[in-house]
Amino acid sequence: MSELTLHVERMSYGPDAIAHTSEGKTVFISGGAVPGDTVSVQVTENSDRFSRGQLVKVLEASEFREPRPNPFVALTGATPWGNIVYEQQLVEKRNSVVSALERIGHFSPDDVSELVKDIVSPGEPWGYRNKIELAFKRNGNKTLVGMYAPNGQDIVRIKDCPLLDKSNQKAVGAVSGALSYLSGSHELDVERIGIRVSRRTKELEVALWTAPSGFPRAQVARVLSDAVKATSVVRVMTKGPSKARRVVGVERLSGSGSWSELIDGQKMQLSAPSFFQVNTKGAEKLVELVLSGLDVQPDDEAMDLYCGAGTFTLPLAKRAGFVSAVEAYGPAVRDLRRNLELAKLDNVDAVGGDAGREFPDTDADVIIVDPPRAGLAPDVIQQLSKQPARAIAYVSCDPATLARDLKRFVEIGSYKPVSVTPVDLFPQTFHVENVCLLKRI
Repeated sequence: MSELTLHVERMSYGPDAIAHTSEGKTVFISGGAVPGDTVSVQVTENSDRFSRGQLVKVLEASEFREPRPNPFVALTGATPWGNIVYEQQLVEKRNSVVSALERIGHFSPDDVSELVKDIVSPGEPWGYRNKIELAFKRNGNKTLVGMYAPNGQDIVRIKDCPLLDKSNQKAVGAVSGALSYLSGSHELDVERIGIRVSRRTKELEVALWTAPSGFPRAQVARVLSDAVKATSVVRVMTKGPSKARRVVGVERLSGSGSWSELIDGQKMQLSAPSFFQVNTKGAEKLVELVLSGLDVQPDDEAMDLYCGAGTFTLPLAKRAGFVSAVEAYGPAVRDLRRNLELAKLDNVDAVGGDAGREFPDTDADVIIVDPPRAGLAPDVIQQLSKQPARAIAYVSCDPATLARDLKRFVEIGSYKPVSVTPVDLFPQTFHVENVCLLKRI
């Protein structure tokens, strides 16, 4: 394959940078190129529409290239944008939202420039995560515990993770060492390890994801508790094919058996399988944007679809008259009901099930939807469009599916988007969260 000299124009919504050949052909460049760089690129794939290439050498560094990148950036694949200065990361993320709305949503550039607000950065660019996951691999008598390398295949050992909350960064090395030690005397078979920490509640949980087979519970609990002063050590047992694992049980090995965090002044308790935003300050900013955008009133009938363990449900229930909350994932539904009890909120109907099949039989005044990356199913958009609600807040973790769904809302004609606010919950990566407000026409 040939080698090209290219000028990098922008980032894709992904780890790759984008450039064009002199003939106008798009080239996706992997390996850490930065907008503004002039680079030498080895072409690895050619098609009629585009090419892919690997960065060989930076010939002229961009002003947007981080002059002293954290060594963690080259070591793992967890920070694909870590070579870009943070201010430019924010520019590129907003641009990716604009691009998706124009290309996929078919909104005009004028409409998009008015629709997409300035990106919000709710916290620090490092040390913002409350959760990190480690990979576990046995190779004969040796055990490797760490994070995936940039190639997504190899596992590298790390002593501390600069993405994790600063007071707990060394927990990664401590947990890795403890599990390596345990593997020397036990046939540990672990799929992955989750570490959750909270600066606010001072809690630290280690969750080991395993198959439901024999397990040295007492030894694992003792060694991990000693290694990191864990407030909770749990085992999450799963079954099924690798791409469709399902949780069949959670065992408390030591401590409380759950992890808690403070958000919007309210303590939330979460079991290891339940989703919670990895950026607590970012989650609070999402809540603030959603509630202020909806302008929730005390007598409002509210709806919260894909509600999880209650990140939006709890603050919504404190402000509205009644909330219908729907969540499909069993562990999250159980956590939601427990969190409502802890908060002493009795004005919520917590329903377990698919949002389309269990769509609340009520006329809502305000609605929140926070679907997974796949976005909203067409039948849910249809049902939402029949609601009399004055506003819908759509929280999205994927600009492409958000753009697709907004196009569907506009085609139906009951609601129109009035603002999209990007929020940087994941610095050093390409991911961006968005809060979109739709108003009834």
